[in-house]
Amino acid sequence: MSAQSDLNSFGAIFAFAIDLESRLRDYYTAAGDPGKAADADKRRTTLERVRRENVTEIKLEPIEGLDSADFAVDLAEPSAEGMAKNAAIAARFYESAAPKLNVREAQRALERAGRAHRG
Repeated sequence: MSAQSDLNSFGAIFAFAIDLESRLRDYYTAAGDPGKAADADKRRTTLERVRRENVTEIKLEPIEGLDSADFAVDLAEPSAEGMAKNAAIAARFYESAAPKLNVREAQRALERAGRAHRG
């Protein structure tokens, strides 16, 4: 893990999560799994809504211990094994990020996304 975390705020965590779900949606679409693509897009929409509704929380206390490099997905591997690996990485991100937020609604949204990836 790097010494300086780039996922160091509410806004950074939600921006990463929204981008992650957007990339996974495109990945699942290209891999021919429209159901998983739709699920990722639904999670993206939910995360965007939660971020908007909690925009006042974005500037609160800094968050430590999360680095996006620790949650890199491999979008070039469209196999079932690749999809499972990417889902596990996404779940691990949500499970790591949720407890770091001090906004319960935001925590719950990340926890739900993590559970969805664990299937």
